[in-house]
Amino acid sequence: MDYQHIISIEPGKRGGRPCVRHLRIAVADVLGWLAAGQTHEQILADFPELTDDDIRACLAFAADRERRLITAST
Repeated sequence: MDYQHIISIEPGKRGGRPCVRHLRIAVADVLGWLAAGQTHEQILADFPELTDDDIRACLAFAADRERRLITAST
C-alpha cells in the first residue's frame, strides 16, 4: 500500500510524530490500539474520521520503518 498520501508529519502537530491525514491521530496510537486487540471495526467505531485504508496505511508505514531499521550484529 502506498501510505505516503495518508501518513503526514508536521513539526507542530503531535510533536512531529507521524499522523493520519493531517489529523491529530498518530500512527503510534493506531498501532497501539491494534496491539491491544482492538479490531478495525472497533477503531472505526471509536474514531469515525478514520477509514479502513487509514489503518492499513499505519500498518504499511510501520512495516516500511521496520524494514529500514539497522540490526545490530552479534
